[in-house]
Amino acid sequence: MKFTLSWLKEHLDTDANAATVADRLTAIGLEVEEVSNPAEALKPFRVAKVLSAERHPQADKLQVLMVDAGDGEPLQVVCGAPNARAGMIGVFGGAGTYVPGSDFVLKKTAIRGVESNGMMCSSRELQLGDDHDGIVELPADAPVGTSFADYAGLDDALIDVAVTPNRQDCMGVRGIARDLAAAGLGTLKPLSDVYRMASAPSGDGAGPDVRTDDPEGCPAFYAQAVSGVTNGASPDWMQARLKAIGQKPISVLVDITNFVSIDLGRPLHVYDKAKLTGGLVARRAKEGETVLALNGKSYALDPSITVIADDTQVHDIGGIMGGEDSGVSDTTTDVIIECAFFDPDHIARTGQKLGLTSDARQRFERGVDPAFLDDGLAIATWLVTEHCGGAPSGITRAGLPPLNERRVPFKPERAAGLGGIDVPVDEQVAILERLGFVIDGGEAIVPTWRRDVVGSADLVEEVTRIIGFDKIAAAPLPRADGVARATATRGQMIERRAHRAAAARGLDEAITWSFVTENDAALFGGSAFVLANPISEEMKHMRPSLIPGLATATRRNLDRGAASVRLFEVGRRYLADGERPTLTLMLAGERSERSWQDGKAKGFDAFDAKAEALAVLEAAGAPVGNLQLFMDAGETWHPGRSARLGLGPKMILAAFGELHPRIAKALDVPAGTVAAEIFLDAIPAPRSAERARAAFTPPALQSISRDFAFIVPCDLSADALVRAIKGADKALITDARIFDRYEGEQGLSLAIEVTMQPTEKTLTDAEIGDVSGKIVAAAAKLGATLRS
Repeated sequence: MKFTLSWLKEHLDTDANAATVADRLTAIGLEVEEVSNPAEALKPFRVAKVLSAERHPQADKLQVLMVDAGDGEPLQVVCGAPNARAGMIGVFGGAGTYVPGSDFVLKKTAIRGVESNGMMCSSRELQLGDDHDGIVELPADAPVGTSFADYAGLDDALIDVAVTPNRQDCMGVRGIARDLAAAGLGTLKPLSDVYRMASAPSGDGAGPDVRTDDPEGCPAFYAQAVSGVTNGASPDWMQARLKAIGQKPISVLVDITNFVSIDLGRPLHVYDKAKLTGGLVARRAKEGETVLALNGKSYALDPSITVIADDTQVHDIGGIMGGEDSGVSDTTTDVIIECAFFDPDHIARTGQKLGLTSDARQRFERGVDPAFLDDGLAIATWLVTEHCGGAPSGITRAGLPPLNERRVPFKPERAAGLGGIDVPVDEQVAILERLGFVIDGGEAIVPTWRRDVVGSADLVEEVTRIIGFDKIAAAPLPRADGVARATATRGQMIERRAHRAAAARGLDEAITWSFVTENDAALFGGSAFVLANPISEEMKHMRPSLIPGLATATRRNLDRGAASVRLFEVGRRYLADGERPTLTLMLAGERSERSWQDGKAKGFDAFDAKAEALAVLEAAGAPVGNLQLFMDAGETWHPGRSARLGLGPKMILAAFGELHPRIAKALDVPAGTVAAEIFLDAIPAPRSAERARAAFTPPALQSISRDFAFIVPCDLSADALVRAIKGADKALITDARIFDRYEGEQGLSLAIEVTMQPTEKTLTDAEIGDVSGKIVAAAAKLGATLRS
């Protein structure tokens, strides 16, 4: 939402400068994105007079001008503008001046052998319009030598405000002025002082033939005709307002609708009556109907879309964009002014379906004031008759706008308890009344332009933001018995530890969208939830996995020359049974770069993903020593190069491995890309309450290592063998790990190093032999025998 300071002051009686206005807007919840002033860039340009214009000796389309810029000595300038001539007044930029519209700095130079000391500028070069056919022509009485910015009155700050979707009332300059007035930055002027109409132009005779056959999509359709109008250029003040915010003036009839929409947040539309056949009706589109919109594109319609049509065709996508076929032109003499109310949800769905956005849609889908139809139509008609002439007709009011009075409980005591600021009741009442609320005993009547206020907590927010969120005193969170305790939940602590562990291991954190395309969601079983109001029609499925987002980030990094990509993300998977906190990691490219020792670069494999998953699980507090390996990882993973980690088949904590080739191809990542998913909400709570850990005391006795080589069945997992050996004597065996794998004549051999740690006395050979026997017996139960 853009507006200038002078435009704001048409509605707000204040002496505040732009900086003060910007600070106050941000303080009350209307974040200012930018404050700029076009005068700053144009101050070096001066009003200048062309003293003479002679043909360039080396170019037919160039002229050599002598220009008086107020410095006493005329300056020679080479110019190619067709309208350059002796005696004209224009805008001059000298050497060293930055030209904003062309993005370069002027220099003293020679053009075709003739010296040039600057340039006479066009509107486009000054960013004041699109005209580039000739240089700017000023009135003959323009004072030569003065700053063009001062002469043209361009010293007017432009303020750009980011309006959140719930603040539909601030989609107009008047709504923003109302908020500032409530915050004490001035006084809101009466609307009758802003639009100085002697009386509402009610007109004579019957109103235009309009009706609504779609009370759900268009509950109210008001209209007034004006005959005998003369369309042309809009007045200078209106053009200046529109140009300042980046809008291109078109004609006075079109500019009036744009101006009222921005000034008051009330979209309108004007039809050329001569181009209509019969009356206008708001109805649902018929299957197969199309409309050529004002943006020059044709749109296919269906019965879910509200349109404005006459007896023969559709002329308007209701509340979003008008049609070319009934648009006004220079020859228009009779018009119908539409002022309708469209259902916000219906507008949002239509805009999404058509992929069509407009200023009107932005306002209608937030919700315009349903009580402002009569006033909006009266203001528009008055502006038309003031600047285009003509005689207005009567007003047709078809349908009824939703004007149900809304009351919410007014509980002043909640300002301290919920908002954190103790505000006197009379001050709360005064703030709410300045915002348009009416306090009636224990209730507040909500103004029609505030559909976002639905409860007493909203009233607290209104009071608090006007007083200032910075006035809320900092207060510590409550502590039990005065003892400082951790305020994070167990789930939050698990996420925190897992996040730190992944980062500490050198993985780079990624933050990706929580929604994916339908095709990406289908790769992981489909999406349980579809957004009703997505940022784009493609990205509307809530992600069942974090892998698609990480795959996109991986591909982007590889495309930009990264040789090795190691990414992780902590986020939510959205499944039918709820949100699931997950840490997902992805490894692609080179694990180690090429070297003279190792030769070619080596890529990642499933064991790298397993190592990362185990490290994260251990840091998060999972009982890693009890984890089992399950080879059926699922359709996401390569069937022979992936597995799951769990405390049982029904308590899976992670899945890891190489992505299935089908998945990797669909996500456009290199074949062999590995990943891991750690299901943080599956990590079980410790069986006993966490206690302070005692200081580590190294064992007093030296550990003992023994190696065992077993011939094992081909279908026996190494994990199962290691766990069986560790369980052979839990008191003495502290570790077991595979250090060799060999296939020979006897079959598959796995070599395991077993560590025994005595605690009370040194083990004798007999005791070591007993433990060894237990190890061999435990392995034998799995079909493993000692290798001879």
